[in-house]
Amino acid sequence: MKVATWNVNSLTARFARVEAWLATRNPDVVLIQETKQNDTKFPTKELADLVTRVPTTARVNGTASRFSPSSVSRTSRADSVTTIPRRASSPRRAATCAWCRATCPTDERSTTRTTCTNSSGSRSWRDLVAARDANQSIVVGGDFNVTPTDFDCYDPSLFIGATHVSEPEREALRALEATGLTDLTRALHPDEPSYSWWDYRNGSFHRGWGLRIDLLFVDEALLAKASASYVDRDERKGEKPSDHAPVIGEFSL
Repeated sequence: MKVATWNVNSLTARFARVEAWLATRNPDVVLIQETKQNDTKFPTKELADLVTRVPTTARVNGTASRFSPSSVSRTSRADSVTTIPRRASSPRRAATCAWCRATCPTDERSTTRTTCTNSSGSRSWRDLVAARDANQSIVVGGDFNVTPTDFDCYDPSLFIGATHVSEPEREALRALEATGLTDLTRALHPDEPSYSWWDYRNGSFHRGWGLRIDLLFVDEALLAKASASYVDRDERKGEKPSDHAPVIGEFSL
């Protein structure tokens, strides 16, 4: 099973890239953030009309905000979307939460729940993750907008007093991990920065000025079956890329 998370920074602007990437990478589930589209505009039919080797079921959270996560899955048994409105007055992204989820059969006897988020999550959202079915595996992925540690940021001193490196944000990630989840990329690659985001300005990508803020968290059962996790840096190159690259996890099921 191959699960990916990707902040596309507008599905309208980058649909051709997403379409080509789906056909090339062929993920079973892709968690997409910042579609910046509502349900009416979301290209459900276009995704469903793609050849059978790419995902055919799309779900979006119904808003056109910059958060607007969606889950695109190979299975037709995806759940309806669940959302928790973000708090407009919140001073930190760690307190915001926009998300959706889908339950995907992984074989005839088991399922895996995938949850797509655009933040480190509110307490109510983490409570729902913690209350998950113990017999059901889970992947929580998305653009969390937080670097778990200083190692995940090319220069933490540049972000002090802003976002991405603050203790409240990182505490929210630790609270998520405390529900029984593990940061997949860091577990498999403890010594690699594995940046997933680079600012459009100042040649940041070519200079290696990145952040690791796009994350995949998995439960213990899936971690034991994880065979790979990597950042698809090629999608940060070329014409009109997103400022984020896809992060992919592969599991031997």
